[in-house]
Amino acid sequence: MPQKKLNKNMENWKEIFKNSIETGEELAKHYNVNPEEIEMVNKHFQFRLNPYYQSLIRYPGDPIWKQVIPDLQEIEENSIALEDPLNEEGDMPVAGITHRYPDRVLFMISHECPIFCRFCTRKRKVGQESFVTKQKVELGIEYIRNHTEIRDIVLSGGDPLNISDEKIEHILKSIREIPHVEIIRIGTRVPCILPHRITPELCSIIKKFHPVYINTHFNHPWELTPEAKRACEMLADAGCPIGNQSVLLKGVNDNPEVMKELMTGLLKMRVKPYYIYQADITKGATHFRTSIEKGLEIIKALRGWTSGLAVPQYVIDAPGGGGKIPISPDYVKEINETEIVLTNFRGNIYRYPLVHDEKTIMPPDDFVIKDYI
Repeated sequence: MPQKKLNKNMENWKEIFKNSIETGEELAKHYNVNPEEIEMVNKHFQFRLNPYYQSLIRYPGDPIWKQVIPDLQEIEENSIALEDPLNEEGDMPVAGITHRYPDRVLFMISHECPIFCRFCTRKRKVGQESFVTKQKVELGIEYIRNHTEIRDIVLSGGDPLNISDEKIEHILKSIREIPHVEIIRIGTRVPCILPHRITPELCSIIKKFHPVYINTHFNHPWELTPEAKRACEMLADAGCPIGNQSVLLKGVNDNPEVMKELMTGLLKMRVKPYYIYQADITKGATHFRTSIEKGLEIIKALRGWTSGLAVPQYVIDAPGGGGKIPISPDYVKEINETEIVLTNFRGNIYRYPLVHDEKTIMPPDDFVIKDYI
């Protein structure tokens, strides 16, 4: 089914945002849904669907629908689910700053998003005005200024590009004036969910404060639209390296062929696949979680079968604030005093000699023993 066309009067990102659907009653005008059920979920976890992202829905229950339409499963009790599964609050020395790693911080500068993803790890607070305020932003900048070990800032929220150009410029300028800050990263889903927000004016602002990296978030090939391509190419032309962080989601992208199409499609938009995250154990989102084996199956289906550029790292963000832990298929079968025994993407076994001293000569090619497992 082709992508629906947006009304020509809604090419401005602010107009698109303003015309978002936010209630069950509004949603029921477009789809056969029970508005009371939508509102039952909406009372706990906010709902927002902007017209652009709505235009990507092909049918109720499809991979786009699942990411944004409230589901009663979100309010079902789950004893292992946590409101703050990554313990961001526990690593928060001042409001809005999560300082978990030695040399970098997560800095939340916006409470709003163009849509509210149903799997969001911060769904406990995104959308609440008290989550991010002007005072908290200034306190965050001051904290960074006073901690000289911080060299890398990740701007997040909410979506950091959902605020005005003026606020973005103020924050970027304030951070860039701090001598020990080397890198600024912007974690944003805007190129995927509201690409019209990427304007020449915004790109000109970002370009002033390089190096600025963009971490964006596409989960399904249907999100790789001409509008999204244009947004990513504008950011790339403005000098921003762009990486993509997908979340492995049941019923959305838990399929090797879907993930392969997504990763190779991203490369055509000048976006480097960076991470696939195992879905967090978040209250209201556990129905999206897949098995670890499914994630490993996807990485095996990518590694060797497509360009290495298209192979992201599969990680678990450890509950309780343990940080990102890479998960990889077991390509190392054995290590002993003379060799390491490896298996490749086809399942062949290779014996690779270990060099012990300068007199060791690499053996001839026929040393490598192939076998199928």
